[in-house]
Amino acid sequence: MAIKKDITNKKLWLDAELRSVKFDQVKIIERQTDDGIIYIDQVDDLPAYNSRITERLVHFANLHPNKIYLADRGEDGEWRTLSYIQVLQRVKSLGQFLIDNKVSESNPLAILSGNSLEHALLALAAAHVGATYAPISPAYSIISKDFSRLEGIFNSIKPSMIFATDIEKFLPAIQAVATDVKIITTKPTSEHYIDFAEIVETQQTDAVVEAFNNVSGETIVKFLFTSGSTGSPKAVINTHKMICSNNMMVREAFTFVKDEAPVMLDWAPWNHTAGGNQVFFMALFNGGTLYIDDGRPTANDIHKTIRNIKDISPTWYFNVPKGLDALTVAMANDIELREAFYKNLNMIWYAGAGLAQHTWDALEQMAVETTGTRILIGTGLGATETAPAALFCTWPQTAPGNIGLPGKGQTLKLVPFEGKYDARLKGSNITPGYWQLPELTAKAFDEEGFYKLGDALRPFDVNDFSKGFMFDGRTAENFKLDTGTWVATGALRSKFINHFGDIVNEVTITGADQSYLGGLVFPNFQMLRKILGSSDVEISDILNDETIRNIFREKLISLAKQNTGSSTLIRKILLLSTPPSLENHELTDKGSVNQRAVLTNRPELVDEIYAGSSRIISI
Repeated sequence: MAIKKDITNKKLWLDAELRSVKFDQVKIIERQTDDGIIYIDQVDDLPAYNSRITERLVHFANLHPNKIYLADRGEDGEWRTLSYIQVLQRVKSLGQFLIDNKVSESNPLAILSGNSLEHALLALAAAHVGATYAPISPAYSIISKDFSRLEGIFNSIKPSMIFATDIEKFLPAIQAVATDVKIITTKPTSEHYIDFAEIVETQQTDAVVEAFNNVSGETIVKFLFTSGSTGSPKAVINTHKMICSNNMMVREAFTFVKDEAPVMLDWAPWNHTAGGNQVFFMALFNGGTLYIDDGRPTANDIHKTIRNIKDISPTWYFNVPKGLDALTVAMANDIELREAFYKNLNMIWYAGAGLAQHTWDALEQMAVETTGTRILIGTGLGATETAPAALFCTWPQTAPGNIGLPGKGQTLKLVPFEGKYDARLKGSNITPGYWQLPELTAKAFDEEGFYKLGDALRPFDVNDFSKGFMFDGRTAENFKLDTGTWVATGALRSKFINHFGDIVNEVTITGADQSYLGGLVFPNFQMLRKILGSSDVEISDILNDETIRNIFREKLISLAKQNTGSSTLIRKILLLSTPPSLENHELTDKGSVNQRAVLTNRPELVDEIYAGSSRIISI
């Protein structure tokens, strides 16, 4: 039963008990070399794991054949569901089709459309028979104007088949970058296209069994593409061993899934490693259920997520900070949503960017108001190259930022770097490299074979590494002022966003080779319109409004009182009228901002900060 009283005192909700959920009790071993390099391992080894992804599908199809495994919303708005046995049957039929069409690592299947049952079935079919697929961001086909990124991807992997749900949406892109490639679709508009409804009924032969038996841990299951700031994304090789071992690492960290199969509702795109590996396969490897959320953390689509949460009541919930922020706003005035969200929830997991403190507090406060208990909020660190889960924080915190410790079976190498540590990893979940890019592959690993994450870490407690680590920015994004002082942009960006709260969506820190720091600020215009009391104020008028400018100036002044050193003191900001651009590689379709790309694409705005134009807000 919901608790109706309002808990506004933070101490009251921090004193509330945590919902009883089992997690791994991490114990680590540390060793340090004479030159200060530190290696961290868990005491316990990673248990044995299946070497083929769909062994788990076969297992659960036998154990509980009629349990719902996958579901999405159909065109009529109702849930379409598939049980474990139904998925296995369809996977075998589609596997036969892929065998017949000789789909392989050198002739992969490119999936252009987003998350759906059909996408899931084709992906699992490719995994089952040792074929290879490549989920590609739909934005490269639908939003992009010149299709240059899609062309680069196709030149890299040379797909022999393409899948897209609604072919008409993707046809201009396909015609621009591919010729003589077979196209599978759910809505064939001509006889030249292959109807998914027909191939899912393909008659199986012994070739499917033989192909499944030939799959090994080293078999390439898919290519995932890194965002990249310029040029074409790199094709990251994902093997069965990577995904299988990584899911065992996740299972060992979130031990409650061994007792209670997760029920998940998720929108994260499967062309990214967080959604396509951690979320998608977490359901499968633990015999759970994955409901595909047709909502998004946007003003136009958040209502779909709200509807779906009220239907599903997930047990494990993942989202990017922008999504969790939108959810807290919605829950503040919707008791039914709040009760459905927290009803069965064991954990909230965020990734992709830093979570603002006000969002963290709202999630905890509403949990206690609704259930009487706190819900564990956690995060970690990973990359496309690590499948992705590398570090996990699975113990209680009072603020965001702690990314935890390496999972079982992984070694974290910490190399001293500008007063912090450059993080590197070795384990069975690490990619063997980038497809047909040997030089870039070699550069990605150090002399001991550790993958170089490119992330800076600092210990949560310098005297006790077992308390985890804090993410301290991308090493490539850090820069020096003209005094030679290093600036850690990651930590500074997070502090800025936390301080400014919901009036800011993002900020890019400026100041390379300058005498002081500045910021290119992406305001939250929806919130600023609320402050002005009008929903139709033009952006140009908002940016020139003295009330708004004074709010930002006062926030900047109060932040400066906390940050007095030259490497943390932001003196000037410029409010931007245009959001980060997907077309110019400033924004990924999961919502994270590429800081370097923003600076590269908007040099005149950086110059304006240091030229002192009238648009600048200064302390």
